[in-house]
Amino acid sequence: MPAAAAKPMPNPKPLPTQSTAKRPVQLDLPYEPVLKRPLPAGRPRDWYITHNRRLKAMRLAIALLDSGVYLPGQARNATIRTTAQTIGVHPPSDTTCHMVRALMRYAR
Repeated sequence: MPAAAAKPMPNPKPLPTQSTAKRPVQLDLPYEPVLKRPLPAGRPRDWYITHNRRLKAMRLAIALLDSGVYLPGQARNATIRTTAQTIGVHPPSDTTCHMVRALMRYAR
């Protein structure tokens, strides 16, 4: 019998995209908010609305990923709104929830 066959095989390492956590990781709260700067003046109102919606969606997507929600299918509107309440953000609209799932989908 070859010597290599006698040795037990070590456990394979998890792939870099697999979670090694046994349960979802709790958020480290409270985070210190980022210093806010004034937005540039002279843009149409829709630009400001879209800009703020994107920022909120990014914050929520990051918080969901930190809490163990890795797939867009796991991020239902109720889950996103609960996360928003946890991190201290106003409840997002259906459009913002859709944008959060889109960010999670395209980040893969």
